[in-house]
Amino acid sequence: MAIATINPATGETLKTFEPLNDAEIAAKLDLAGQAFEQYRKTNFQKRSHWLSKAAEILEQEKADFAKVMTLEMGKPFKAAVSEVEKCAFVCRYYAEHAAEFLADVTVNTDANHSFVRYQPLGVILAVMPWNFPFWQVFRFAAPALMAGNVGLLKHASNVPQCALAIEDIFQRAGFPQGVFQTLLIGAAKVADLMADDRVKAATLTGSEPAGASLAAAAGKQLKKTVLELGGSDPFIVLASADLEAAVVTATTARMLNNGQSCIAAKRFIVAEAIADKFEKLLLEKFKALKIGDPMEPDTDLGPLATPGILEDLDQQVQVAVKSGGKVLTGGHSLANHPGNFYPPTIIIDIPPDTPIAQEEFFGPVALLFRVPDIDAAIKLANATPFGLGASAWTTNDQERDRLVEEIEAGAVFINGMVKSDPRLPFGGIKRSGYGRELSIQGIHEFVNVKTVWVK
Repeated sequence: MAIATINPATGETLKTFEPLNDAEIAAKLDLAGQAFEQYRKTNFQKRSHWLSKAAEILEQEKADFAKVMTLEMGKPFKAAVSEVEKCAFVCRYYAEHAAEFLADVTVNTDANHSFVRYQPLGVILAVMPWNFPFWQVFRFAAPALMAGNVGLLKHASNVPQCALAIEDIFQRAGFPQGVFQTLLIGAAKVADLMADDRVKAATLTGSEPAGASLAAAAGKQLKKTVLELGGSDPFIVLASADLEAAVVTATTARMLNNGQSCIAAKRFIVAEAIADKFEKLLLEKFKALKIGDPMEPDTDLGPLATPGILEDLDQQVQVAVKSGGKVLTGGHSLANHPGNFYPPTIIIDIPPDTPIAQEEFFGPVALLFRVPDIDAAIKLANATPFGLGASAWTTNDQERDRLVEEIEAGAVFINGMVKSDPRLPFGGIKRSGYGRELSIQGIHEFVNVKTVWVK
């Protein structure tokens, strides 16, 4: 795949980049290894100062960074601005809390003094996707750098200017040279990086095949990985729910990032008693969405990131129809519209036991299912190989407790939209990956948990 900025709203190639050659990659690895030996000796105060400065740069130049995101992958500009602001939030969060999260923990034993110490691992490779091109990187980099690690970023090939901008932010913030570097390379180079002794661990956000490939390469070298992969997140609405609030949130949750989010609501599982009304209201909301130029402030839905994503989504919709599904709105690519646009789409009556009903639809397509009760809702919610997030709506305490306890997912949000938050751990189970990002759990993923015993 070429490394290039191609505007998904127009198809225009704006800028191309030459991938790094082997000698250039080796030089960056050398620099990373050397940087770690010095950077690991810096104290939390210095790291916090640099990370806080990065947050300042993000806030001051958020419009510029947002424009780059929108031009490269098509998210609405207003959403891109919010993404940059969230990156500043995660930087400040770890700048303020890392010392506390990584402080020695005393444990009473038969020693005079025994404790747990957290130390950095070294060079961490981050393989990141295009859909949240700033947030995915900063939610890795902020805790990793505060822990004393150094980062190598292999970003998606369609967001090279985002990748370079992020490296520049860390450099301007004052981090020592080599502490965070961007590698403009193709996916074929990842296995070689994992085989290099200087790379100690890796994290990946992306597809199942990409995660399996990285995990296999890391496994050969006995190196740790954290994987955040796909999701087919359920959005459960029971009869006691606040229906109006649920519909508004359902629309936002499905259209998040033009529908291209692993934690976007995808399977809407609705109690039969309120299904007719929910369907009617959701259809009205979808039809009212404005499709268009993502730079315009009133645009609700921009283009998909690449022509391939558009083609794959359209094929999935056709398979869903052939499997018995009925399209209420949308259901076809906008052939007369330049760019990679796909309309808001609702599909009903898909047999829940068909393979397509369990897949992840990475675009503005909602699958709507009806169930008789909470038992059927939980069963259908769990009938997928994924287990990332789930949103469930009820005002009944007993139903809430069952949903929290029985849904198989890394996160369950009651009466709210699934989202990532620096203060809470983020990650999935089953084929949605393993390990956790964010919160105290996230910063502990890439440290050596060292036991110390003194007598």
